[in-house]
Amino acid sequence: MEKIIGRIEEQKLLLSLKDSTKAEFVALYGRRRVGKTFLINQLFGDNLAFKMTGVIDGTLKEQLMAFTDSMEDFGYALDEKPKDWMTAFKLLKNALKTRVESGAPCTIFLDELPAMDAQKSGIAKAVGYFWNQWASLYSNITLIVCGSATSWMITNIVDSKGGLHDRITQEIHIRSFCLKETEEYFTENHFQWNRDIILQAYMAFGGIPYYLSLLSPKESFAQNIDRLFFGPEEKMRREFKRLFATLYKSPDGYIEIVKKLCESKQGATRKELAEKLNVSNNGFLGKKLDDLVHCDLLRKIPIREKKIKKNDYVYQLADFFCIFWLTFIQKAELETNYWQHHINTPEINTWMGLSFERICMAHVPQIKKALRIDGISTINYAWRSKTSTPGAQIDLVIERADKIVNLCEIKYSQTPYSIDKDEYQKLLNRREAFSKETGLRHTPWITLIASEGLAQGMYSSIAQGVVTKDELFV
Repeated sequence: MEKIIGRIEEQKLLLSLKDSTKAEFVALYGRRRVGKTFLINQLFGDNLAFKMTGVIDGTLKEQLMAFTDSMEDFGYALDEKPKDWMTAFKLLKNALKTRVESGAPCTIFLDELPAMDAQKSGIAKAVGYFWNQWASLYSNITLIVCGSATSWMITNIVDSKGGLHDRITQEIHIRSFCLKETEEYFTENHFQWNRDIILQAYMAFGGIPYYLSLLSPKESFAQNIDRLFFGPEEKMRREFKRLFATLYKSPDGYIEIVKKLCESKQGATRKELAEKLNVSNNGFLGKKLDDLVHCDLLRKIPIREKKIKKNDYVYQLADFFCIFWLTFIQKAELETNYWQHHINTPEINTWMGLSFERICMAHVPQIKKALRIDGISTINYAWRSKTSTPGAQIDLVIERADKIVNLCEIKYSQTPYSIDKDEYQKLLNRREAFSKETGLRHTPWITLIASEGLAQGMYSSIAQGVVTKDELFV
């Protein structure tokens, strides 16, 4: 069996289902290519009583044909071919009855469930009836439903207002690898890459296992990028549109939001996004933003003024692959070895700086541990000055219960970061503006998160805490 990287808590939870004394209904979801199916196959493998995978972009007829094929693959004879999902699950119940009534474990895995909802086929209602009327009565049944279209899974399964209301017994959100897990993946697969290169790989692919599996240890990082995006193979060049087509039935509006956020280094509020998109700032836009957050493509960060605003957030593009694709792929169609030809150019260096900021935002627990405040209750948010000229913003503020607030300054460089006189004054002004505008009675500490640490000098003492890239790998 191939080794499972990370997923420690998820494995514990899923394996505990085998010893459960009640029927279990598990909703498993997460971004496309994040490793959901791999996890279930590795943990349950040949012990599955039934497994079906939905056909991406398939019609209802094609979905039901896939169901019939899966029934035959598992050795279940069918007296008829189903024409709708209610009939399909009736046939599945009849096929499993003997096994279930014998007391043998019965794990049913429905993979890519949102895809099965072709032409509004009523798959959620059929699953609900199957569970409520029969499966939930047997303690040896575990039903696992899985999907990449996270918003569909949450709306129709987890937060269902119909027959599945409050029926889920376990909810598992599979997220991308953190840096530590990514490093473990590369070590397990014999990559001789140091942390600088692993950090760059994370900037381009995030911690998405499938994307990482396409990388070759026999090539440099730059050669891998050119092969996957700019060479004849171009395996990742088409992934962007496939990603959104898998997640959303009408992807164009979501893509426009992501493109606008890619253009904004600091991110944007919902009101600002509405203006950029020239659309109404209404619930329709809010629903799309929530959908993108659920799928881990966006991150929403609370905003502090005098108080933390309850109903307003800064939205940032959080998916590293999307940032990379939108930054480079559309601009270099004709250049086969684009990456190798542009190493150390301002464009790539600027992208690295932005991506490192996003990496830090995705590793706040590691930052707190490095600062030895992981045992302290904190609130994390963003802050924007309304009075400073030029404008001031802090992407990551960590407000602590011990009356300290860390104002995090994030810097990516190839050598230890040096604070000069101008930077020193800028940090002082930002700290003063933050305290004055928020009225917060916490002591503000400048915290530097620098990839290669801080160079000691005349102005370095302003940083009352330093976090390096190595501490993000914890």
